Amino acid sequence: MGEKRNALITIGLISGIIFILTIADFISEERLFSETENRVLASKPDFSAEALFLGDYTEKYETYVTDQFVSRDKWISVHTYTDLFLQKQEINGVYLGADGYLIEQHLPEKYTVAQETQKLDLLEKLVKRWDAMVMLVPTADNILTDKMPAYGPYYDETRLLAQVEERVGENHCVDVYSMLWDHRQEEIYYRTDHHWTSLGAYYGYLAWTEAMGYEAFYHGSEALETVTDEFLGTLHSKINLPIEGEKIQYFPETEEHVAKVTYDFQSVTDSCYEESHLDTKNKYAFFMDDNHGFVEIETECHNGKAIFVIKDSYANCFIPMLTSHYEKIYVVDLRYFNGRLFGFMEKYEPEEGMDVLVLYNCIHFLDGFMYVE
Repeated sequence: MGEKRNALITIGLISGIIFILTIADFISEERLFSETENRVLASKPDFSAEALFLGDYTEKYETYVTDQFVSRDKWISVHTYTDLFLQKQEINGVYLGADGYLIEQHLPEKYTVAQETQKLDLLEKLVKRWDAMVMLVPTADNILTDKMPAYGPYYDETRLLAQVEERVGENHCVDVYSMLWDHRQEEIYYRTDHHWTSLGAYYGYLAWTEAMGYEAFYHGSEALETVTDEFLGTLHSKINLPIEGEKIQYFPETEEHVAKVTYDFQSVTDSCYEESHLDTKNKYAFFMDDNHGFVEIETECHNGKAIFVIKDSYANCFIPMLTSHYEKIYVVDLRYFNGRLFGFMEKYEPEEGMDVLVLYNCIHFLDGFMYVE
């Protein structure tokens, strides 16, 4: 009888907690955006018999409940503390690396040969049509190997880079890997975010100028200026633990040549930097005002030269360094661009032609590089 009573009490407590949380979910206001995680949250899906039968409704509803769960951020912290107690080296897709580094996990089995082939086919078409340069940046797990947990698996990006070189030719590739590897003991990646730092991007810039045969403008680490020391990036959001913020820095010299920046044909400014984002969670948006479908930059370098950059967010702190080399810089982020890419590029190509640069980190290239000719 005692065991039966205890079982009933346990069932009652669990049912009560589930009931209370369910009611709380119903009466709480739906959130559109998580500033902590810096992403749009799932909204309640529309019900239909067809969607229910195909399984789409239940799948979307499960995502909705997960995203809109009451006190979601606090539950993430509880989950993290539990995993720490169990001495896990990976929490919610983030490795707990040495020296306070949080390193995004990229499991090798996630990236298939078919996926690699699809992206390489698209890249080869683009390079052949536009004589483009390709700059695929390795992620922290491939460079900061001494910070990785022992035996932590990761996707080997050197194999992908070798395939890219084979498909498009060595003369179309910027060897960022070697440059970053040589400087791996420096602050080239953020500790709480998946991006490279401005210093890391500068070393990428040096690799790019070498590949292009351009004279590099010197931006030494001593020239970096700190705009905030309270940055906590997307990887921190996945574990949500009390961690000391880190610096975001930039090179003030990169502002000297900018005359006009137009975002999505609407917003116009005279800088590649937007300080208002430093007062928000998404402080990395300081660079290039976050992500936009199309950006046009006009500079004071009246040399008639133009470049078209096809990119992900890794390019945001890199692009300002191009303002010393080009009169016009056109930037497309394919995640926010709808239309035929080649036709759009032709509208902006001057008679004397333009340089084209594809700049992604290796993982974003595999996950998101896609266009319609």
